Amino acid sequence: MSAGRSGPTGSSGPSGPPGPDGRPDWRAMRPMGPAAPAVAAAIGLVGGWLVRPVAAATGVTAPLVPWGSVLVLGVVAGVLGLAAWATRTVIADPRARLEPHQAVNRLLLARACVVVGSLVAGAYAGYALSWVGLPTELAQQRLTRSGVAALASVAVVVAAALLERACRVRSDEPDA
Repeated sequence: MSAGRSGPTGSSGPSGPPGPDGRPDWRAMRPMGPAAPAVAAAIGLVGGWLVRPVAAATGVTAPLVPWGSVLVLGVVAGVLGLAAWATRTVIADPRARLEPHQAVNRLLLARACVVVGSLVAGAYAGYALSWVGLPTELAQQRLTRSGVAALASVAVVVAAALLERACRVRSDEPDA
């Protein structure tokens, strides 16, 4: 990808690269910034932290994070990582061609997974934090499992961000 040009990645906005008329190109996309994932993680953190107190107040047993959830998050991170590697390989090879709709589909998948992965990571981290300092064995088990699930969710976010960056394409137009 050439400097100043942008492929099908990123967020649209008024500060995109200049178009042919010198004004910012509103259709140009840039990589997703940290604001949306940070807000999603903060919302998840608060929501996850509230699960234990709300469960205690309503007389419901607080949920136990199953290892299956951690496994699924790990598989999703692996699939996203493989998609990022495959996408980067195809785009880097001048003989290979990635269809535009495939690039857009991968980009949208990556952006959605960054935001949702951040929300889930925050939720599991908040749930883990709600168990810190409680002396019971079940508290330690919930803390451990939700902490590992939060780490697996962070892996999803990292792999999705790599996929988003991999969707950048080289420009066929010369730089102006």
